[in-house]
Amino acid sequence: MGARPRELTPDRSARHLFGAKMRSYRERAGMSLEALSGVINISKSHVSRIETAEAMPPPELPAMLDAAFGTDGIFAELYGLARREIHPDQFRRRMELEAQACLIQEYAGQIVPGLVQTEEYARALFVAFDPRALPNAVEELVTARMSRQALLQATPPPDLALILDEAALRRSFGGPSVMRAQLARLVDLTLTPTSVVQVLPFSHGGHALVGGTLTLMTLDHGAQVAYEESISTGTLLEDRATVSARQRAYDLLRACALSPNDTATFIRSVMEALPDESDTRPL
Repeated sequence: MGARPRELTPDRSARHLFGAKMRSYRERAGMSLEALSGVINISKSHVSRIETAEAMPPPELPAMLDAAFGTDGIFAELYGLARREIHPDQFRRRMELEAQACLIQEYAGQIVPGLVQTEEYARALFVAFDPRALPNAVEELVTARMSRQALLQATPPPDLALILDEAALRRSFGGPSVMRAQLARLVDLTLTPTSVVQVLPFSHGGHALVGGTLTLMTLDHGAQVAYEESISTGTLLEDRATVSARQRAYDLLRACALSPNDTATFIRSVMEALPDESDTRPL
């Protein structure tokens, strides 16, 4: 006996409704996932993920479904809504996708990315973000951030590629000792079998990604999604054309950034420039 199909939630978003309608018309036509896969030339597993709203429908799919089911543009209309909406649970969804990714590429303009933050740096960052936060609330955030980093120890771990703006290295959180430990961790990650870190120096000037943070995640089945983050908001991007545009912007920065070896040298120079907290000489 086959596995019971996952229950759908068409009321959650246009993408969920697209998937529910897709399953409904497929079952009404007496078609299995495999049969529909053959008609629209998309893998059976991908069809299943679209029905459960785990994957965004590719742009060519709506027209093929309307043709296959004779639905007179219903899927084209739903796709138009789905591609423009903000995912209802986008941060949670971002965490799920990050855990599934085989490649994570990130540009960080102002702070060190969460996946490679030290505990002390993360704590200082959360306190700076909300000085009124209670200590136990801060510790909960720190614990959550550290647990998120466990995916880098998975078997196998994802490949990680980071581009850090020079500002992320020079903007201090927690004082010199905290920054020195954080920078030392980045040096260790500059070039390993699964990680690459590159610095984009101030001398590069302006670029397309300035002012925010971009994460590009490539999943095992080849799909790619992007996540853009500002001070307090984030947007999950799954439209193929939009993600491709962000990838091109990232690739351009990577080409202009320092090499991993030069990055390690640069970060060490920033560490050496940090003041010594044990220096108690009078002013």
